[in-house]
Amino acid sequence: MFQHTDVLLKCALFKNINEKDLGHLLKCLDTYTKSYKSGEYVFFAGNEVNYIGVILSGSAEIIKENLAGSVHIMAFLDPSHIFAEGIVCTRERISPVTIRVKEDATILFIPYGRITKSCGNSCDFHNQLVQNMMMILGEKNYVLNTKIELLTLKGMREKIASFLLNESKAHNSLTFNIIPNRNEMADYLNVSRTSMCRELAKLKEEKIIDYYQNSFKILDEDALIASLS
Repeated sequence: MFQHTDVLLKCALFKNINEKDLGHLLKCLDTYTKSYKSGEYVFFAGNEVNYIGVILSGSAEIIKENLAGSVHIMAFLDPSHIFAEGIVCTRERISPVTIRVKEDATILFIPYGRITKSCGNSCDFHNQLVQNMMMILGEKNYVLNTKIELLTLKGMREKIASFLLNESKAHNSLTFNIIPNRNEMADYLNVSRTSMCRELAKLKEEKIIDYYQNSFKILDEDALIASLS
């Protein structure tokens, strides 16, 4: 676990917890790790989930399948990202989504009951963990609202502009790398890949953005914001 210390300290669940306390906390929480190959599934929609996962290495994606069998990518998970925190807080703990590994990954699992119940030692860092959990749930609700807003946009340029502006804000920079490839980005935006790539090329020709593979740079932020009106 020591090789993943830096990743864990970046995880929102362990915010304000000292590195010297981390090892003891992980033992207190009865955590364990598991490795997955690309394309493997952590769990499926309909499964009961009683743990929270933290991506230590590699990447994964949250997907949802409709009744027609079409798969839609809801979110991407990089190292230090967590998942299932909203599921375990429900009464039935039945997942509405599927977690699929995108790149070979190692995942830390934390039994939910170990987070909500005190270890008996009145650890200050355990109390901090509960506070962090509440903050994460609030922020996840904000992210879901952003996703809903994105899906309600009708125009291709609007969707792309909203996505890139949100990514820029998340990275706190006008230059950033995105996780999804073009196919995955189209799935995430729920649009045609061909039409999306055509619109990206137009934005590049108009010198509003520049990009190379998964690296993007917003050249004219005002123009991109204007695309949303």
